[in-house]
Amino acid sequence: MSETGSRPWHQFWPEQVPREIDIPGITLGRLLDDTVRQHPDNTAVIFLDTPCSYRQLGKWVDAFATALSQLGVSKGDVVGLRLPNSIHYVIAYYAALKLGAIVTANNPLYKAAEIEHQFGDSRAKVLVVMDIVYEEVGKALPKLPEVKQVVGCNIADFLPFHKRFLGKLLGKVPSAVMPPETLRFTDLLRTRPNVPAVKMNPAEDLAVLQYTGGTTGSPKGAMLTHRNLVANVLQVKAWDYRGRPGQDVIGGILPLFHIYAMTTVMNFAVAGGNAMLLWPKPPEDWGQLMGDIQKYRVTLFPGVAALYNAINNHPRVKEYDLTSIRACLSGAGPLPVEIQKRFEELSGARLIEGYGLTETSPVTHANPLYDRRKNGTIGLPLPNTDARIMDSETGERELGPNEVGELVIKGPQVMQGYLGHEEENKLVLRDGWLYTGDLGMMDDEGYFVIVDRKKDMIKRSGYSVFPREVEDYLYKNEHVLECAVIGVPDDKAGEEIKAFIALKPESRGKVSEQDIIDWAKDNMAAYKYPRLVEFRDEIPKGTANKILRRALKEEELAKRKKES
Repeated sequence: MSETGSRPWHQFWPEQVPREIDIPGITLGRLLDDTVRQHPDNTAVIFLDTPCSYRQLGKWVDAFATALSQLGVSKGDVVGLRLPNSIHYVIAYYAALKLGAIVTANNPLYKAAEIEHQFGDSRAKVLVVMDIVYEEVGKALPKLPEVKQVVGCNIADFLPFHKRFLGKLLGKVPSAVMPPETLRFTDLLRTRPNVPAVKMNPAEDLAVLQYTGGTTGSPKGAMLTHRNLVANVLQVKAWDYRGRPGQDVIGGILPLFHIYAMTTVMNFAVAGGNAMLLWPKPPEDWGQLMGDIQKYRVTLFPGVAALYNAINNHPRVKEYDLTSIRACLSGAGPLPVEIQKRFEELSGARLIEGYGLTETSPVTHANPLYDRRKNGTIGLPLPNTDARIMDSETGERELGPNEVGELVIKGPQVMQGYLGHEEENKLVLRDGWLYTGDLGMMDDEGYFVIVDRKKDMIKRSGYSVFPREVEDYLYKNEHVLECAVIGVPDDKAGEEIKAFIALKPESRGKVSEQDIIDWAKDNMAAYKYPRLVEFRDEIPKGTANKILRRALKEEELAKRKKES
């Protein structure tokens, strides 16, 4: 019997997707080398309207790897990246991995204390930093004695000379001054390639330290091996059985420093010899993004619900041709059905909801792309992946269909643990199973549903209320553009349900908060409709465009503390 055996979801398994796939014992560096050899003339990266072939990418990666080696970087050392989506990111990532070094990628919006925590905890030796986000690094460096060298980049480094010259002349190319001892990225690319041979074990050697809040607590480094990441990209590749190696164009608006885009954009493109179209930041006008999708005929467009919702509600969306998009995977949070339906109507693409965590490289579940899907679910476990629902109190009793408990996962994409957190590792990893901290259930047909995060569940007057369910209902209201629901302290109910709502532009000033409450009362059970509604111009989101309930909770608690 296979590792995953026969499971309820296999009755609806896509016929053209194997239940298990072979995972080669290779590194991510080898994955790139194989593609460079097989598809040298294919476009690898399109950045700021400038294409780069796999042949050229391979040369740059080898040159940068050689330069890092000459700076003293060797197997097991950590290279920190503080870069927006850019060709610099792709080069530095694969170059470090070729040396057996470990990559840890930092959010360019982080402040000095956050930088100090991540690069200090990971013991980063070399940092690769975009000049315009160096300032906070400079503040943190005095407390980072392990850092021996900083390599600086400029966003226009890879533009043709005339574009770079005119851009700087007209002030359209942002730049910032870095200390004189900083090495220039482009200078290191002139290094004659001579990458040292490194003996590696893909199943044991770490590729990435991906920092996350985890199931509890402050950010910690999830330890992901080469095998974890290679396995996951091949699992996703198998799921997209209509993929066209060397022909797909993957839209990279999600940040590569986030595990979701690292796998579904960058590593996925490399695994198939496909092009990745990278945007360094979300555009001020989503029309720019849709124009690029139309221009480059993007075929795969991984994203999050808020991204698709922004496109759906753009006033000029029908002016753009989005029909090149074949498939989209929505992750990092729930996908409301109304957003899904509208985007599919506009683009003709298949938009499915999936699920994953930093700790699983990240994808574990997805609805079938081209076969029977069930809206409102996260779909089925990917090949080589097993999943269970365990009782949420002890985590020791497996539950049956339609019973709500904690989702646990086993598979080759599951991390090795959190760096330096042995006690938490014992709680999160048990007999090879990852305890996700998410409450969910499996229905009679083997499709999984995420009910909510254990820590987000609201206890109102003895009833358990899941914010996601309330949000899904609110999205059915014709005036609601975006929403987020949290629990707030209440003397009578224990916790009260509060909804933060951004109205559609045409509804602003015409609909009141009480109107929303009245509508919710008519459409939801008495214990679950929000008694409190607050209008916002926009709902706070993270860099992956994921709505941040946590930020709203912190604001609410701070406000109540001040009032008391």
